[in-house]
Amino acid sequence: MTPKSPNELENSRLPSPRREEAVNMMQSWNNPPMNKWRILCCCFIYFGNGINDSVPGALIPYMETYYHIGYAIMSLIFVGQAAGFVLAAFFNDIILDRIGRATMLMTAETIMIISYIILVCTPPYPAVVVAFFLIGYGEAMTLALNNVYCANLHPPTAILGAAHGSYGIGGIIAPIIATAMVSSGTLWSRFYFITFGLSILFLAFAGWSFWSYKEDLPQPLLVTLEPAASRQSAGEATKSKLHDLKLVLKSRVTIFGALFIFAYQGAEVSISGWVISFLINYRDGDPASVGYVTAGFWGGITLGRFTLTHLAPRIGEKTFVILLVGGTMAFQLIAWLVPNIIGNAVAVAILGLLLGPVYPCGQTIFTKLLPRHVQTTAIGFIAGAGSSGGAVAPFTTGILAQAVGTYVLHPVCIGLYAVMLGCWAALTRIRKRTE
Repeated sequence: MTPKSPNELENSRLPSPRREEAVNMMQSWNNPPMNKWRILCCCFIYFGNGINDSVPGALIPYMETYYHIGYAIMSLIFVGQAAGFVLAAFFNDIILDRIGRATMLMTAETIMIISYIILVCTPPYPAVVVAFFLIGYGEAMTLALNNVYCANLHPPTAILGAAHGSYGIGGIIAPIIATAMVSSGTLWSRFYFITFGLSILFLAFAGWSFWSYKEDLPQPLLVTLEPAASRQSAGEATKSKLHDLKLVLKSRVTIFGALFIFAYQGAEVSISGWVISFLINYRDGDPASVGYVTAGFWGGITLGRFTLTHLAPRIGEKTFVILLVGGTMAFQLIAWLVPNIIGNAVAVAILGLLLGPVYPCGQTIFTKLLPRHVQTTAIGFIAGAGSSGGAVAPFTTGILAQAVGTYVLHPVCIGLYAVMLGCWAALTRIRKRTE
């Protein structure tokens, strides 16, 4: 039954017998066996998304030179990508209901393939912004699907940690390869031949691994999870999805979750995108060398997601995230105030280590707080609206850097960490009331 109000949405739970039945039928990482390949597919797609999000930091100095533009105009690529995320958030669940998981994943990869074709042609700068819009739209589609899928497998925190850790691996590799290419004289846009080839492979893998996903669900659970498909006509199902979207948009979980991810991704993308420019301008770093600092940052994120996420259930997500964000603030201050390029590089790597587990912990909490039938809509909106922070913060940093210097990266990030702590406190209060 569809909840009637945002409060019911946040507090709704299955009746006890049905809830126990759903828990008993909860799929795991290896049951059914096809789930192992599906999780691997999710990890590959996250790997590609990590490449997309980390490589601009290494390419920005060369793109600025190629197009003869400053920080402010360069920041429009972040705006374009976030606009794609936000737009996709309103349609993810409706598209999933119409075409299914496998086809939706393949559609997302097709959209990103089109964006890479635009980029490798080295078009005028407005077309580059359009290409980043398409990247954002495609990423948002895969993010909503894969977050919900991984969070509903056992054990969810470990699976999400592996998936988001794969994102971090892409974040490590991309700046290394891109820096090596552009520092040797290769045109910046040629990097996107790599992502073009990877997306073709991801498209095929997603279609193969998820094609029979619906058939693998236990029938009672399938009815519980997908009531619109089994009980309603297509018109009624669409109406139900739109009703769910309205409820989701009014939910406190959605609002605080979106603000939390807004601040998180704002800080993450700002560091990844602007720390190299900061080291060049304020630490006299060599572009061919400091380009690898971004790889260290993403290496820290990856290591944190693969290792530290296992501590979350033991310590408790509430306390764990507070400790992580507090440590992140401390190392952000070190990177800002210690005038040593090596010390800054180490601080940025440790900062990434502490920041990495925050996203999987957040996704775990969001999933626990939301009823299953609206999770794709809600998580998609949280990811989409929240990811606009990945545009607003880097864009704001670029505007301020144009006026006063790239050191503004650090106070902007510290302010975002404070927003994260406030939203996390609000989310955990909601969780306490619903348990």
